[in-house]
Amino acid sequence: MTSPSPIRAAPRPAASPGRPKDLAKRAAILDAAERMFLQHGFDGVSMDQIAAAAGVSKLTVYSHFGDKDALFTEAAKAYCEHQMPGSVFEPAPELPVRQRLLDIARSFFAMVCAPEAVAGHRLLCSPQMLEKGLARVFWEDGPRRVQNDFARFLERRIAAGDLEIDDVQRAAAQFFSLVKGEMHMRMVFDCQDGDEACGEQERAHLEATVDMFLRAYGTRETRP
Repeated sequence: MTSPSPIRAAPRPAASPGRPKDLAKRAAILDAAERMFLQHGFDGVSMDQIAAAAGVSKLTVYSHFGDKDALFTEAAKAYCEHQMPGSVFEPAPELPVRQRLLDIARSFFAMVCAPEAVAGHRLLCSPQMLEKGLARVFWEDGPRRVQNDFARFLERRIAAGDLEIDDVQRAAAQFFSLVKGEMHMRMVFDCQDGDEACGEQERAHLEATVDMFLRAYGTRETRP
């Protein structure tokens, strides 16, 4: 007599991925975190307060971001992405390279010199940010991302014959350092005079910066 065939267990259903996280709630949390970190500093804000300001539960905040360190870095990263999206660096070969460089310089200068960005810069330089390594994390997700996007823009304009650059990453870093210049430093130190960061002075600063960059890296046709 043959033995009966073993009974096979029915296959288990695939694990459910769970409910997708609510993107509107995530955006509200990031917005609340950005405002509150800038107003009260990192240690002056709790996850409970951020949850209340965003109109969500603390559990929702933790489910999206894990902990306060991660929330801080994501809020800072989101600010950079909103102010300097990838579309800012479209090569637009139909436009003169000087005009494109000015467009990028204006966008970057407006981002770093906004009052909330200046406050964020001061916060990132504070001892607790440095000790936690959050300043380094922000650097990788914020400024380095912007530099890499700009480097790709430069490579496209080099291929188009508008620029001559041996070290593209170095040139990208130099450009943004020039754009910030003394004006940004004076804002961080709160020693600017009146509306010094606005109007004619800002325009002259950015145009001089772009012209200096083109004198260093422009071709005969694009050099001022």
